[in-house]
Amino acid sequence: MTRRLTQLFLGLALYGLSIALIVRADLGLDPWDVLNQGVFERFASPAGISFGLVVNLIGLAVLLLWIPLRQKPGLGTVANVLVIGTVANFGLEWIPIGLDLPLRVGLLLAGITLNGVASGAYIGAGLGPGPRDGLMTGIVARTGWPVKWVRTTIELGVVAIGWTLGGSIGLGTILYALSIGPLIHAFLPLFTLQPRQTATA
Repeated sequence: MTRRLTQLFLGLALYGLSIALIVRADLGLDPWDVLNQGVFERFASPAGISFGLVVNLIGLAVLLLWIPLRQKPGLGTVANVLVIGTVANFGLEWIPIGLDLPLRVGLLLAGITLNGVASGAYIGAGLGPGPRDGLMTGIVARTGWPVKWVRTTIELGVVAIGWTLGGSIGLGTILYALSIGPLIHAFLPLFTLQPRQTATA
């Protein structure tokens, strides 16, 4: 359990850092952060609410959607809501804005790669899915619709709402969409922890 908890929280922290890298790259965000940024720009920033808190609050709002789907959160689910946005805030404070294009491209590539590593780590810990992943699996379980269509519909809907509110879409959005699946596919087996086998007579 110590290994699982360490991997969970380290993975969530790295995920938050990856968000900060992609935001500071300013070349387009992943779908959920398009929504996060749109809500931040339209509602939160004028009210003095930080981007990271918006990330956490939207995660909480998505978690509430689990109730009619009868999904049960785990420790990792709750930690996801609390940790990712908080670490993203720290990252946004440390990483300067207005960098030259080559540095921004480097931030984007590093952010996407780190996002894949972090996803593999916190999912592989096996302590509960994130709110957004649980929303997808809950809808699939309740409707029987194919995972690929449910995931695509959610992502497109999130991007559309976020873009309407002022979220950033660009090269980074496309690159993230094309690469995050293969990255998680590569890293998840490396971090997946199997239950310890007990000796039998």
